[in-house]
Amino acid sequence: MDRRPGPSVRLRLTLSYAGFVMLVGGLLLVTVWVFLLRYVPEVIDDARLPAPAPDGSRLPAPVMFVPNRSDLLRAFAPRAAAVLALLLFFGLLGGWILAGRMLAPLNRITHATRMAAGGSLSHRIRLAGRDDEFRELSDTFDSMLEQLESHVAEQQRFAANASHELRTPLAISRALLDVARREPTGAGGELIERLHTVNQRAIDLTEALLLLSRGDRGAFTRERVDLSLLAEEAAETLLPLAERRRITLDVRGGAALTSGSAELLLRMVTNLVQNAIVHNLPAGGTVTVLTEACGATSMVRIENTGRRLPPALVSTFTEPFRRGTERVRTDEHAGVGLGLAIVHSIVRAHGGTLDLVPPPHGGLVVTVRLPGTP
Repeated sequence: MDRRPGPSVRLRLTLSYAGFVMLVGGLLLVTVWVFLLRYVPEVIDDARLPAPAPDGSRLPAPVMFVPNRSDLLRAFAPRAAAVLALLLFFGLLGGWILAGRMLAPLNRITHATRMAAGGSLSHRIRLAGRDDEFRELSDTFDSMLEQLESHVAEQQRFAANASHELRTPLAISRALLDVARREPTGAGGELIERLHTVNQRAIDLTEALLLLSRGDRGAFTRERVDLSLLAEEAAETLLPLAERRRITLDVRGGAALTSGSAELLLRMVTNLVQNAIVHNLPAGGTVTVLTEACGATSMVRIENTGRRLPPALVSTFTEPFRRGTERVRTDEHAGVGLGLAIVHSIVRAHGGTLDLVPPPHGGLVVTVRLPGTP
């Protein structure tokens, strides 16, 4: 981009103020001319002189000076020029000071921007004073810095946790292979089975990470999707799991149309229903899936039974690799700790909201609201 040097904003504002002051001064002078000087005659009329005596000579009269237009112009012009010069001086001086005071908040915002560009996201402007455009800009910029700092910290935590989670199955695989190399006559079948389980976990984790990244980028083609059909498909897929755990699975409600990726939304509903089945009572629990359209919003709500959950724990469920260890579950579905993180990413990519509320009687109510489609 071509960046040509030019005068600063403060200088341009100063010249604008001074020019406006000079314009007002010029208009005042024009007003004086139009409404005053133009009515002064150029030559004094003889009627204004003393009357002549009977012999033709003029009677002595008091000396009286009556100025004409030229006299007034000679007296007025220098003083008008001096006044304009003073107006120009005070216009430039006052404009420079006022422009500096007005642009001071912008200088603070610029300083904060440079610090953020240098990697310091913890700095805040916190502009004081009345609510004006600069205050609104400052507050918006502070909010943006806060979100950026939170996002960067979250990404750093995610990278560290992902590295740890991927390193664990790889380290286990290497240990098993070392055992097999030292004991070639050992139980090969058991070793292969354990390696298969560990590698499957690594594959599941990698696929979950890719799906989470895809949801964060929003890289998908939008189409018309009915959440009620996705809920029925997810319930049909997970029905054997619910029957094994003796969980009653109930899907009800009407059509709830939205726009988005059918694949991602199906994964979202499937993850929610699977979590509701796995994190439930040991036996005799229930899972209720409700879909409905509420005006311009399409909603899917999944409610299950279980122990009472503290709200502080529920607020961490959407963070990557944060497992609800206090919830009733089996080791059969230990998961990779990305289920609700993937759900949150998909909901956010589709412009929706995700609410997790622990009822007083126990369990969890998960509500997803997405923009509806007529």
